[in-house]
Amino acid sequence: MGEFTDAVHARLRDALAARDPGREWTTEWYVQRTPVDVAGVPDADAPLVLVEVEMRRADPANNPVKLARHAADGAFDRPVALVHLFSDYYALADGGHSSKRENAEFVGGLASDALDGFDYHAVDLALAPPVRGDDPPADWEDAVENAADRVTDRVTDRV
Repeated sequence: MGEFTDAVHARLRDALAARDPGREWTTEWYVQRTPVDVAGVPDADAPLVLVEVEMRRADPANNPVKLARHAADGAFDRPVALVHLFSDYYALADGGHSSKRENAEFVGGLASDALDGFDYHAVDLALAPPVRGDDPPADWEDAVENAADRVTDRVTDRV
């Protein structure tokens, strides 16, 4: 799934750059030694946008924990908006979310409440990641484009 995930990150970066050209969008951006899937670094004194894409990670709560810890340690020179994208892997048949996603959202919410200049948003990425050897879903690019719309809506409303 590594190649597919890389393609999702690249497509998301490009989609966000088209929607928000005031930031330089890049993949695998680093906060000290911590890689972030997609980052939007503004030219002006605006918030940094960090996007973590969860395809099927065992512990998605680790991403907001690490980034909040970096924020608490003063690693950022500006406010941060962390957007956490969750694939359909974290969706339950009854329309709810897995406890892994709920835990990540809980931790992200705590970090938002506790840290000045740190804002957390959970967003759906409506695609089912392929299982090893399977082809990606036919509509994955549309799903990424739709997620980019939701990311942009969240960060422009809040930052």
